[in-house]
Amino acid sequence: MAAIRGRDTKPELIIRKGLHARGFRFRLHGRDLPGRPDLIFPRYQALIWVHGCFWHGHDCPMFHWPKSREEFWQTKIGRNQERDAATWAAARAAGWRCGTVWECALKGRGRLPSGQVIDSLACWLSSGAEEFCIEGQWIDNATHPTA
Repeated sequence: MAAIRGRDTKPELIIRKGLHARGFRFRLHGRDLPGRPDLIFPRYQALIWVHGCFWHGHDCPMFHWPKSREEFWQTKIGRNQERDAATWAAARAAGWRCGTVWECALKGRGRLPSGQVIDSLACWLSSGAEEFCIEGQWIDNATHPTA
């Protein structure tokens, strides 16, 4: 697990490069903010977290419960989800707008074009919307057997 990155992940770098190219300026991993958000936009009073689907227990096909040490992983991922909810609530209470980009939006079979993800983030930052979440598009094979 020492090789697992907590920052500067590929999805995070895609988001950073895309938003910077569109003229958005930001700070990284603010220690003074709840949950150390990946991107901080003081001008827009907005925070963005780029979450890995496995580590944050996202309900998508990229997430699978490990078969070994099931109780350990359920506890660990459950705590991560609780911490995410508390972090989000603390940031909102402090007056920040909050956004989440899930790994599945940029990786895997259900990924979206990275330009579309960046465009969606840019629109959200420029708008007054309080919350934002983007994830991959998944087709249920039970209802769409040809997919």
